[in-house]
Amino acid sequence: MASSDFPDLDWDQDFSFPDPSEADEDGLVGAGGNLSPGMLLSAYRRGLFPWFSREGVPYWFCPDPRFVLVPAELHIGTTLQKVLKRRPFEVTLDQAFSEVIQQCSLAHRPGQGGTWISPDFIAAYTTLHVLGFAHSVEVWRGTGTDRVLVGGLYGIFLDKVFFGESMFSRESNASKVGFATLVKFLVERFGAELIDCQAPTAYLKSFGAREVAREWFLGELQRLVHFPEGRGSWESFPTAASEATASF
Repeated sequence: MASSDFPDLDWDQDFSFPDPSEADEDGLVGAGGNLSPGMLLSAYRRGLFPWFSREGVPYWFCPDPRFVLVPAELHIGTTLQKVLKRRPFEVTLDQAFSEVIQQCSLAHRPGQGGTWISPDFIAAYTTLHVLGFAHSVEVWRGTGTDRVLVGGLYGIFLDKVFFGESMFSRESNASKVGFATLVKFLVERFGAELIDCQAPTAYLKSFGAREVAREWFLGELQRLVHFPEGRGSWESFPTAASEATASF
């Protein structure tokens, strides 16, 4: 499918949301609307994201503090540096979005009884992928027809900001290689200046991600996101991922 298959979608409409400063202590801004392209993209531009839905109604969040990675502060530990130099995996971009989001929906996450990546989320983000806003990073073991997907991640990219959504890993270091390669690619190809990690995790903290005030984060979005800059498939950069991995 191509974006021209969806001529009437509302992706370029601007929808209003409640003021994020009025969010509750969990970062919940409100519930309502839908997961249409226009509503999702409007939310991300305002610093909101849907964490889950109930009976088809999405719940919108903008936590304070926000967990982000400034690419210039990316930290690659000694162990991961050695893994990257060995290049045990093949890393690709936008070649298996459906597989990646499905695997993310199945990944076990400590402390969570289930997944927020329900069928309606999968359908919504797959549409954003077709439209050139949602992207996947795939990490493979093996080559050619024998390669197996062992890790990956997906998210939304708008101009200079990547909004990370979820990742999975079937082998040690697979998702780490994918994430490190993504950051390198985003900086080298697009001059990206911010990676939104949403909520704190020790995993991403090891890369240098840190908490920032919501006010600072929202100010950076206004500075860095000029919608719809950055739209388009990354599959047109077939060697970019391998080049980024090799440059570590």
